[in-house]
Amino acid sequence: MRIPLLAILSFFNSLFAQDLKSFFKLSRPEKCWVISHPFAAKKAYKVTNHALQITQEIKKQNLLDTLENGGQLDAFRHAYWMAVLTNSIGAKKAWKLGKAHEKGNYIDYKKRKLEEGYIPDSVSLAMDFFNNKIGIEIGKKYECNELKNTVISDILEGKMKMIYRDQKLNSLDCNGEILPYEQWSGIWRNNRCLVNSNVKN
Repeated sequence: MRIPLLAILSFFNSLFAQDLKSFFKLSRPEKCWVISHPFAAKKAYKVTNHALQITQEIKKQNLLDTLENGGQLDAFRHAYWMAVLTNSIGAKKAWKLGKAHEKGNYIDYKKRKLEEGYIPDSVSLAMDFFNNKIGIEIGKKYECNELKNTVISDILEGKMKMIYRDQKLNSLDCNGEILPYEQWSGIWRNNRCLVNSNVKN
């Protein structure tokens, strides 16, 4: 049975009140997740805003690097988001939402749409999926008030992944050689490299 779009939007609006605009900003895969999980979506919306807020607080505290794309801070955002989501709506739903988000990033790549200042690529996607999985495992094992410090600790211990860069933030290949910008920017499969999250630039 096909549900009329108006009915979907009416139901979504009843859950999110003044934030119906947020629905339209989502990628198509994320919208599908919301429609399939309407009650979990309300919790996920709150968790997402919370994770973004905590990420900005961490950025100001200089506990990690401040790179929101491909760095420790990026790893924190994804892992913490998944950890809190797992606590809130369960690991299975959290993983599916994370997967929908990353599918949206591939759509952004095809549209040449920027995410945190860069066009997504397969390397950033692999990084996000890896850190999402770690975040889910943390969410399974720890209480909500332990999640933030656990995620930070795991990043500093090198248990997550980030994109290999030098001190000038040039992207490097796995041999530590600088990759010219035009050899990876806007190219889905390229030679950028993932390293453990405690590797120093």
